[in-house]
Amino acid sequence: MPHITPFEYGISILVGGAVVIFWRIRETRTAVTLKKILIPPAGMSTGFSMFAVPDFRIPWTWALIAFATGATLLAWPLVATTKLHRQGAVIMMKRSPAFLVVIFALLAIRFFADGFFDKFLTVPQTAGTFFILAFGMIVCWRGSMFLGYRRLNAQRADPTAEAAGGTPALDAE
Repeated sequence: MPHITPFEYGISILVGGAVVIFWRIRETRTAVTLKKILIPPAGMSTGFSMFAVPDFRIPWTWALIAFATGATLLAWPLVATTKLHRQGAVIMMKRSPAFLVVIFALLAIRFFADGFFDKFLTVPQTAGTFFILAFGMIVCWRGSMFLGYRRLNAQRADPTAEAAGGTPALDAE
């Protein structure tokens, strides 16, 4: 396996972060649907196939810790900065200025934690651990969006909610 320099690693993290930011900004310009909420974690789940290769395998306890860390510590800023609101007949995601701060903080954590884990894990094991961590984060975040989406749809179906002056923007918790 070729050696990746810190410069190349840093550039790859910045490019990945730019892609995430571009995707998220684009995502806020179109209506939120169940497909748009559920397909990303379903598509990402195919990445678990990497564990068929023995080099990527880690102990179950490490996998559970990585998933729990992603689902709790790293997902909450995304959950807190994701707001869904009704705009006419569709549900939209509201942009949050805090989102960029959250993404850059997550990128910094990824960059600095990787150097730490490289002392204890092989490169494939580190990749697998961070994949599980990211999967925990996206499942929790998208699960929160799903619940917020359902709440907004339920309010639309509830005539008393519309009679009370419409539906306020909701946290996607």
